[in-house]
Amino acid sequence: MASSQTLIFLSLLLLLITSTHALTKVAPGPTPAPLNLTSILEKGSQYKTLLRLLKETQIGEQIESQLNNSFSGLTVFAPTDNAFSNLKAGTLNSLTSQDQVSLVLYHVLPRYYTPEMFQTTSNPVRTQATGNNGVYTLNVTSTTSQLNVSTGVDQTEVSNSLYTTFPLAVYSVDKVLLPEDLFGPKPPAAAPAPEEGADKPKDKTPSGKARAPSAAADASASGAGLRRVGWVGAVVGVVFVGSFL
Repeated sequence: MASSQTLIFLSLLLLLITSTHALTKVAPGPTPAPLNLTSILEKGSQYKTLLRLLKETQIGEQIESQLNNSFSGLTVFAPTDNAFSNLKAGTLNSLTSQDQVSLVLYHVLPRYYTPEMFQTTSNPVRTQATGNNGVYTLNVTSTTSQLNVSTGVDQTEVSNSLYTTFPLAVYSVDKVLLPEDLFGPKPPAAAPAPEEGADKPKDKTPSGKARAPSAAADASASGAGLRRVGWVGAVVGVVFVGSFL
């Protein structure tokens, strides 16, 4: 009987311990929402042109995919609507679809940078844009109170930070960053090849005048003239003699 009561007591004790452990177990917290560059820019309310380009070029989707699958993070320089308005009229429309992709990617760095990290970063800094000459780069100079970005075509200050939590940093800029590969001076065009069958220049003397006939040509011309005079004289003589017969 005592052993039976002991067994029941141990069973109840085990049940009590298990129930207490289940009650004290911490429930998992909510899963953090994936980073969304679009929502960050929409909150800024002055990046409509950039948002349109991100959508049309599909770079927005690419960036968000990278953010949620990257160990290095990303840094984005976000030009304001005024920055795009200050471009020369027709600049965006003059770009091909691929050039627009390159322009947008030129504003994206393939790692996360805080303002303090830029102070020790070596220039030039690589972007995510590439072209015939390789990876597009830019220069970033930083002090304790100011951050400047230059491309070789233009330069601007970072006006404020929109988001700086790893793995994403977003900085607002007042100018569109123009890569030198797309907007720098173009090499001079090659001279056109001469057309086939073009007339060759006439032979001239060093003084630029037409070359005079040679002595041989003069003698030949003189001989021909004398022969013509002899024939004429013979004909006249025959006619003269005949008139007396």
